Amino acid sequence: MSSQEKSFDNGPAISFAEFDAIFEKTKTWSLYNDANIQRGALNFIDADVVKNAIAQVKTGRVVPMALPWNTVAGIDNSKPALHYMTELGDVEDPEPTCNKDFIGVDYHGKASSHLDAPTHIAFKDTLFGGKISSQVVNATGSGWCSVDKLGPIVTRGVLLDAARLDGLDWLEPGTAVRASDILRMEEKFGFTLQKGDCVLLRSGHFARREKVGIWDPSNLSAGFYVDAMQLFKERQVSVIGADGDSDVRPSPVAGVGSPIHVLALPAMGIPLLDNLQLEAIASACADEKRWTFQMIIAPLNVPRGTGSPVNPIAVL
Repeated sequence: MSSQEKSFDNGPAISFAEFDAIFEKTKTWSLYNDANIQRGALNFIDADVVKNAIAQVKTGRVVPMALPWNTVAGIDNSKPALHYMTELGDVEDPEPTCNKDFIGVDYHGKASSHLDAPTHIAFKDTLFGGKISSQVVNATGSGWCSVDKLGPIVTRGVLLDAARLDGLDWLEPGTAVRASDILRMEEKFGFTLQKGDCVLLRSGHFARREKVGIWDPSNLSAGFYVDAMQLFKERQVSVIGADGDSDVRPSPVAGVGSPIHVLALPAMGIPLLDNLQLEAIASACADEKRWTFQMIIAPLNVPRGTGSPVNPIAVL
């Protein structure tokens, strides 16, 4: 593949009023009842979906997708993680000696791999299912659609290698991946998105970072264009993830900084996986010439949490 520079295209501009209408059209609130609505699109992952995910395992190759725990502040890490030792060789009567450490992170940033629960994002103060965010979220966390409602996720993973699609090492930051691009990937790579899938977008973010250097992805990153979300709704996708945060930046939507987050979380109840390291799984898929695999996601069980650090695992 070529690493040629390519000017970005973040897609046609969308007004706030147009986006508001898209939000209403994309909503899936009516699909669920009071007993299962807080799991949102994860309801599509039934026993048959899980069995199909297990059937994806052919070689037993295991590929983790989390970034290393990043404690160094930088342009793309304004909220560095914490890691320090709390005990060094402390004695326990009199053996053994013990080493202990502490970790902590404000994980809704750009340098930590994490899962966004539906409660993470509100649109016009409204969460998935119609709850008013300011009424159910407070200093102790969220009383609606929190991460502890999601539980372990086992489903089929699908890699959308958007860079490889056009023979590139990476997409330039700011490039939008449209629904038509996804359909081209289906045809080229030989898969069809289906109910319960976890769909992962590889733009080549970290391949570019290694070769070119760091930049601030808060303002400039490759990601999905708005029209991809209608396709995901039609296919009943359950989870979306990316080596960025799924949103193309700058946003093409006036007055909405993260339109994919809005359509995925409060409109469709689809959890998002942000900041994944997808270079290893892209290489594995290319080696095996297949772009589907078993996907295992185990967010931390944090009552009232808006999400969780996570290390998703692919098994080919």
